[in-house]
Amino acid sequence: MKKENALIRYFKETRVEVKRVRWPTREETWRLTKIVLTVTLSMALFLWLMDVLFSWWLRGIIENDPWRIGMALVLLAGMIVAGVILGRQRE
Repeated sequence: MKKENALIRYFKETRVEVKRVRWPTREETWRLTKIVLTVTLSMALFLWLMDVLFSWWLRGIIENDPWRIGMALVLLAGMIVAGVILGRQRE
């Protein structure tokens, strides 16, 4: 008995698997696309805002601006406190 070619068997099995797939409807696709775009844009805006804020603080530290250095220290202390509080809540 002759063995079936591995490549042909692969394509036959692939066709069977593709027939089993439940493809989303047009409405589901559009809804999920809107969710992805919203999350992508909001994360891009958040990261841009953080970049602007940190570069502003870093420029103040480099220029020895005491007001911006103080703000950076207060932010650092707040982040440490938030980390400790969140760490204790998980325990």
